[in-house]
Amino acid sequence: MISLRQRIVWASLLGSAALASSGAFAQAPAAPTAAAPTAAVAQADNAAAPKAQHKRMDPAKRMERMQEHRAKRLAALKEKLKLNAGQEGAWSTFTAASQPPAGARPPRMDRAEFAKLTTPERLERMQARQAERSAMFAKRADATKTFYATLTPEQQKTFDAETAHFGGPRGHHGRGGPDGGPRGAAPAKG
Repeated sequence: MISLRQRIVWASLLGSAALASSGAFAQAPAAPTAAAPTAAVAQADNAAAPKAQHKRMDPAKRMERMQEHRAKRLAALKEKLKLNAGQEGAWSTFTAASQPPAGARPPRMDRAEFAKLTTPERLERMQARQAERSAMFAKRADATKTFYATLTPEQQKTFDAETAHFGGPRGHHGRGGPDGGPRGAAPAKG
């Protein structure tokens, strides 16, 4: 993928070459054309700085925003499902099981420390982390199936429609094309 900086440099060079060949800069020295890409690159760096800062949000703030967003989604889902009193207990179990683990995530191992491990040790660490994730997923899946079983067929249709984007064939957060493949790809014929 070509970065913004590379695009600007290439555009500057191509523009300079086009102007030079047309005679507009026929008498201009070559030094200013070399300085132009440098100025354009500096300008691109300054323009990209706010975007880089946005990505470096405080993890606590980010987690708080995610929790607020999740609470809103669950409240909207509950409202659309129109649960009866007998389904409230299953809803509570479902929402509790689908919560991220309490407390902060265990800190990642430092890259330098990870690099010092042997390949089998690295594989064991990765396998242990995968087992943790599988156990969390199994807990969520069981709670979801139990809750789903308490729903009426109409509620199940609503639940299916509202939760289809949570990790379905389109992948993470519903990204992708209409058939689950990359955007712009032709739908699979079946």
